[in-house]
Amino acid sequence: MGVPQPQQPARDVVIDLARFFCLALVVVGHTMMVSPVLHPDGTVTTENTLALQDWFEPIIWIFMVMPLFFVAGGITGLQSWRRLKARGGTGLEFAQARLLRLIRPAAALLAVMFAGLWAARLSGVEPQVVELIVTGAGMPLWFLAAYLAAQLNIPLLTTLHERSPWLALAGLTALVVAVDCLRGALPLLAYANILFLWCAVQQLGFILADAPAGKPRASTLVAVIVASNLLLGLVTGLGLYRGNMLVNLNPPNFCLLLLGAAQAAALQLSRPALTGAASARWVRAVVGLAGRRAMTVYLWHLPLLAAMSGLLLLTDFPKPSAGTAEWWWSRPLVLLGIIALLLPVLAVFGRLEERPTASARSRRRPAAAVVTAVVVVFIPVADAAVNGLTLALLGGGAVCFTLAVLLLGRIPARAAAPNGTPGAPGGPLPQAPLSANVEP
Repeated sequence: MGVPQPQQPARDVVIDLARFFCLALVVVGHTMMVSPVLHPDGTVTTENTLALQDWFEPIIWIFMVMPLFFVAGGITGLQSWRRLKARGGTGLEFAQARLLRLIRPAAALLAVMFAGLWAARLSGVEPQVVELIVTGAGMPLWFLAAYLAAQLNIPLLTTLHERSPWLALAGLTALVVAVDCLRGALPLLAYANILFLWCAVQQLGFILADAPAGKPRASTLVAVIVASNLLLGLVTGLGLYRGNMLVNLNPPNFCLLLLGAAQAAALQLSRPALTGAASARWVRAVVGLAGRRAMTVYLWHLPLLAAMSGLLLLTDFPKPSAGTAEWWWSRPLVLLGIIALLLPVLAVFGRLEERPTASARSRRRPAAAVVTAVVVVFIPVADAAVNGLTLALLGGGAVCFTLAVLLLGRIPARAAAPNGTPGAPGGPLPQAPLSANVEP
């Protein structure tokens, strides 16, 4: 008889579908936000068209899906860490895998942008247009910093969660509120919530991941959704926080945790219906394809949108004023243009998201190399979050990210257990196409 094939871990199709929905909504939303304006004196500014609409503030309460990204990341991150730990893996190996998965595609983006924009400067493109395109990388970078900060803390936060899940969540919530209370006197302290806030939202994913089948009950989930939104309305109505969730996003504050609680409860409440929808063959095919290249799409779509918008300023192509009927009718064309630009990018750089596993004889990276890589990555992204992204910082970030990739090397493959079970110590890691959802 042949050797039994290892069973792959079950894929959570609901999380796949939720991530696909979030990514699609972010891409579509950004096409309605970026609006460069060329003034008669030759200066270029950008307008966030959606943010200037009076009707948009209540709408963004529904469509601010960034917390849902972190809830989903908490569910899959907790499960991934437990699988790796069961095979004898360490927190450093988990950090190495997470860093490589995220910074390899980011390093390529920064390097290409830096080279392309310097070439544009040398060819005579207006510096303001170049800076406009540079800002297009700012949003992906802050998300990368926040997501990495939360994911790298999963081994520690899992320990706290397994001891007392609600106490761990309460402790992080208290830190979030404390930072919000002190941010008026110490403005820079507000950026600490990039760590505390998103780790707290991630903990909501931990709680869902460990929830028994059929729990919490539908009535409890509805109560959480209602209570979270009522409390959100109270703190914004009293003027403690702004009602605009885009303003509350950077730096993040307690409002995003309330949104995260409501979205986590809504995800769990709608899981039976989503499971049925996500089980359709064509849905699985589309969502699986997008999931394997999700980070490339996220990182590249906004820089490409900024580049397309900036270059159009240099042409005689019709440019309707932001917010006009013509401008709104042009948004589908802009979306199609971004999709067309993304296709060759995905073909060239999409493989950088695949897990770089070496042979079973590869040596583990020393702890100092992994820790140094973490520091090297966070230096440029922290600078960009606080001071904004510049062309020089773009080049420095490309160098730092590339150095971090070299420090991390490749992930040693673990020999399969005798029974070939992935969950057993030494069991193999899931291979693509499962890597997007259940890695490492």
